[in-house]
Amino acid sequence: MTQLLLRLFVKDHRNTSDLGVREAYGRLSGITGIVVNLILFIIKITAGILAGSISIIADAFNNLSDSGSAIVTLISFKISGKPADAGHPYGHARMEYVSGLIVSIAVMFLGLELFLNSVRKIIGPGEIVFSWLAVVILAVSILLKLWLCLFYRKLGMAIDSDAISAAMVDSRNDILATSAVLAALLVSRFTGYDLDGWMGAAVAVFITISGIKLIRDTVSPLLGMAPSREMVDRIYRKIMSYDGIVGLHDLTVHNYGVGKYFASVHCEVSADQDIMVGHDIIDNIERDFLKDLGIHLVIHLDPVITDNEKINSLRASVESLVKEISPEISIHDFRVFFGITHSKLIFDIVVPYGFKYGDDELVEIISEKIREIDKSYRAVITVDHHYVPDFHRQ
Repeated sequence: MTQLLLRLFVKDHRNTSDLGVREAYGRLSGITGIVVNLILFIIKITAGILAGSISIIADAFNNLSDSGSAIVTLISFKISGKPADAGHPYGHARMEYVSGLIVSIAVMFLGLELFLNSVRKIIGPGEIVFSWLAVVILAVSILLKLWLCLFYRKLGMAIDSDAISAAMVDSRNDILATSAVLAALLVSRFTGYDLDGWMGAAVAVFITISGIKLIRDTVSPLLGMAPSREMVDRIYRKIMSYDGIVGLHDLTVHNYGVGKYFASVHCEVSADQDIMVGHDIIDNIERDFLKDLGIHLVIHLDPVITDNEKINSLRASVESLVKEISPEISIHDFRVFFGITHSKLIFDIVVPYGFKYGDDELVEIISEKIREIDKSYRAVITVDHHYVPDFHRQ
């Protein structure tokens, strides 16, 4: 069924990297969610009235609110598909994250509301009129919601969408809530025990916790997440594949929505190389990254001395003593200015967040170890922190 809908309503649906196709996925997801949840509202409100069950009626209005969430998703994909403009030069793709956050908050509040209603039901249980028609309607609604959950899951995975994934979790929670209502109805019919409130409370706790987790997951990309280890490795290997690049450091990657990546990096080239040759190399790299990976890359050119044995030996010694402190620390931009009474060793160190030493303490430790090599050496050290995971390779 899902494949049929994709073929009918999403042109070239396999080309999920295309922004137009992505928007079509979001539009199909939103419209389908609105239609299915309205159908569920109608059949559940009917079941609730037949059974005289407040929990079934509340579940029906939950589906009505899900239609509202589907509308939010639909609008967000429409906005996120808009091109960049003067006010938003990086585009509007992060609106999809905002939509996911709204749905996540709705999931959490649904859980809290269901818990309060369940407590009221436990304190003051009301009479439930058993109806086989209500049972059938609830069973059908569970099957419909299960299909919608799987539908959202397939679309969310296809385009890596937090908004659709949040809708999938919301649908899964609805299945649990409706199943609890149905189970309580059957238990009441065959045992006489009213478990409606207790069932509702258990499901409400689960829904609330999943809502909190969803909020955490959707807030992270809005705050700015580190890129994946796979992306970092791919960028590193591609840059280092170009002739003339000696090393790289200070890589940062910014995400402005799925498929909207902007990055910057310092690339080391031999100081003896003609500046125009170096510029041509980085210009080619920047263009290739945009064409091949869709990443807007800006490169800062760092000339390094590669044929001075004394400087190379000093660098190797400093690298060795830094690694003795911790293999997680790396150095770059190493320069030496030799003087008559003292020499300056100027370099940057890259330190992971949460390191056991503070920045000033670490600088002093390294400076002291460098003075042990030669008392005339003075270290001028700048501390950087990782902007990408575990990136301390040379």
